[in-house]
Amino acid sequence: MSAEATYYDRRGIMGTLGRDGLLQIILIANTIIMLAPIVIMVFSAFKTTPQIFQSPFAIPDFTHVGNFLKIWTQTNFLRYLLNSFVVTGASMVLILTLGTMAAYAIGRYQFTGSTFILMFFLAGLTLPLKLAIIPLFMLMRDLNILNNQLSLIFVYTAMGLPTTVFIMTGFIRTLPNELEDAARMDGASEARIMWSIMLPLVRPAMVIAAIQNVVPIWNDFFFPLVFIQNDDLKTLPQGLTTFMGEYTTDWGVLFSGLTLSAAPIILIYIVLSKQFIAGMTSGAVK
Repeated sequence: MSAEATYYDRRGIMGTLGRDGLLQIILIANTIIMLAPIVIMVFSAFKTTPQIFQSPFAIPDFTHVGNFLKIWTQTNFLRYLLNSFVVTGASMVLILTLGTMAAYAIGRYQFTGSTFILMFFLAGLTLPLKLAIIPLFMLMRDLNILNNQLSLIFVYTAMGLPTTVFIMTGFIRTLPNELEDAARMDGASEARIMWSIMLPLVRPAMVIAAIQNVVPIWNDFFFPLVFIQNDDLKTLPQGLTTFMGEYTTDWGVLFSGLTLSAAPIILIYIVLSKQFIAGMTSGAVK
């Protein structure tokens, strides 16, 4: 190999290393920026209000759990947490069930109007329901479910269906037709083919759809503020505002509540991370 070729090879390697190094620096900086508020929130949960303002970035004494004891014993936090689990869980069951059934029908069957139905669902991605808050409020009032958790469940289901149908339809269309043909030859019904053969194959897509919907539902503050007035029916984002006083606020208790409210979503993501990554990378490598 000539000296000139060796020079260009080394130059190419150095250029690649330089680009990779710059990319790693950007990713590390982005990670720090994203994690810094979460770390500060967790640290503040173990501090008193004066300590938070005096040394907001200092590592706290993690044996100081007084704020968490106040949350569990002196506030209505458990009720808010239970309400969030009920609303989010019921909404996710309806979203995944109805969305998967609709996506399966659109993705696996050829019929007149299937494209229109898919476009109808996708149109929901372009229209935020918050723009229709007044008609929604009047509708919930007429249905006599205002100040009821059903109002939130119905709204969240309507919000989550377009995203779920969009994700699931694309995944279901990639499944080989031979699986259906073999099952039909064995005498399996259409429902059996869907639930026993097809759905296990699109589990990563269901995880993606679930994570895409569970986070905004769990963290939503707007719709509970409009539809729920009874303190015993409030969800966590709305309920945590009751910890803020008119003149003073116990910031340590508030941050401990925020930490506890973020923990379930973080745990869910950790448990389902393999399925989430598999769904994101599916089809990238043949």
